[in-house]
Amino acid sequence: MNIFIVEDDLAIFESLKSRFEQWSFNVTGPDDFQDVMNSFLTNEPHLVILDIQLPAFDGFHWCREIRAVSKVPIIFLSSRDHPMDMVMAMNMGADDYIQKPFDTDVLLAKLQALLRRTYSYGEVTPDILEWNRAMIDIKRGAIRMNGREIELTKNEFFILAVLVESNNEIVSRDDLIRKLWDDERFVNDNTLTVNVTRLRQKLAEIGLGEAVVTKKGLGYMAITL
Repeated sequence: MNIFIVEDDLAIFESLKSRFEQWSFNVTGPDDFQDVMNSFLTNEPHLVILDIQLPAFDGFHWCREIRAVSKVPIIFLSSRDHPMDMVMAMNMGADDYIQKPFDTDVLLAKLQALLRRTYSYGEVTPDILEWNRAMIDIKRGAIRMNGREIELTKNEFFILAVLVESNNEIVSRDDLIRKLWDDERFVNDNTLTVNVTRLRQKLAEIGLGEAVVTKKGLGYMAITL
């Protein structure tokens, strides 16, 4: 399982990484503390360990961002011992709060117990697609980018998901209509055109209006800008 540790103290990070890897966990951290979400989405972790005091944005900020797109377990690991910090962490959706200094074996035991409770019955990975630095929430039918969120209709979202999952390949109009019909979304050629137009208009609100292109006589394509 993948453990994502957001900790700017390199000594603590390396100590935890070494200990967890002894138990066959894969441990990663953010490439850039100003863009933790990009690393989070790339690594698709099964559990996140968050410090509060971090460069650029604090752990509370990243907890909110992660919770907006995922139910992945989150453990706060911080030297701050004020009760309000613990209350804030739990209210934001954290699953546990451990104070520094801490015993690594205790943290490991809590981590293992939380993973067992979370994944013994449920899903293993977040239902999130990353596209052009935007987060596509499959369950909610919404897209977030730079703190902004747009909501799409079922047809618009279905079309976007098909195009994005096609990975820079053209999808013909006939294939799109067939997939929509197979999913019990009854559309004709004119309705498809209207949906694609509205999709582009909504994507333009977050700067992605040019990311869905028409290939004349062939179909549509979601591109990487």
